[in-house]
Amino acid sequence: MPPQDAPVTGTSVISPDPVSDAVLTVLRLFRGLERVDAGLTPHQYRILKLAGSGGERSARLAERLAVARPTLTATADGLVAAGLVHRHAEPGDRRVVRLCLTEAGQAALKRADAAYTGWLGSLLEATGDPAAALRALGALDSAMSERRLARLAGRGQHGDRPASGAGPA
Repeated sequence: MPPQDAPVTGTSVISPDPVSDAVLTVLRLFRGLERVDAGLTPHQYRILKLAGSGGERSARLAERLAVARPTLTATADGLVAAGLVHRHAEPGDRRVVRLCLTEAGQAALKRADAAYTGWLGSLLEATGDPAAALRALGALDSAMSERRLARLAGRGQHGDRPASGAGPA
């Protein structure tokens, strides 16, 4: 039961810390997306979505996803085994490997896109101003991208992370 003086909206209590509330909302959104029957996990979806834009170098993909290369490799191995992506060695530099979607991967991505956008689209419509919600999400995405680029620029010659700063963005 909420305290007598706590304002209530919908089914949640507004706390005196709106940023803390936002964290909970983002976590609920992610949990909701995890439950969508998209045929792919959110992590697999992110890889296919980025690789689907024309083949992505594995190292760059790991960087963009803010995951360790071994984590990406393990997930990519599963996607290769499922026939959703294939690895393509870069001519002239065998160290460079690109992930490219197969036809099955393109079809899986299309189905997942429909499932995820259907779920989120209906939620955005329920806000009463889906365009404003999308603008806010776009602004957050831009801020995270800027933070990621600044973090990468601050790394040492050997890829060391800066001594301070927030987590992955």
